Amino acid sequence: MNIEIKLCDEKRHIKLLGISGRLDAVTSVEADKYFAGFLETNPDNLAMDFKDLDYISSAGLRVMLLIARKLQPRGLKVVLFNLSPSVQEVFEISGFSTIFKICADPEAAMDYLAS
Repeated sequence: MNIEIKLCDEKRHIKLLGISGRLDAVTSVEADKYFAGFLETNPDNLAMDFKDLDYISSAGLRVMLLIARKLQPRGLKVVLFNLSPSVQEVFEISGFSTIFKICADPEAAMDYLAS
């Protein structure tokens, strides 16, 4: 799993992150640590590009839920985009597609966060 900052829109307070590889029981510990620090120092809305995310497990969903729980009380939003069919299916089956805004492309995601 790799997480990279792809775009910082300071004017609109948006960070666009790309996540690649697998977000599972093995990598979720690392992802938890990364996001705990990142969210503490970056008070921005998040757009998360899942184009290169090959797999997400229940442990990965837990990481996503923690992100949403940390952002919501601060009035911040998170949006996901470019989900592969298999990752999209995990979000739908688990009910997480009702928790997270999911967009098809980065333009729609950025528009959602800017609104």
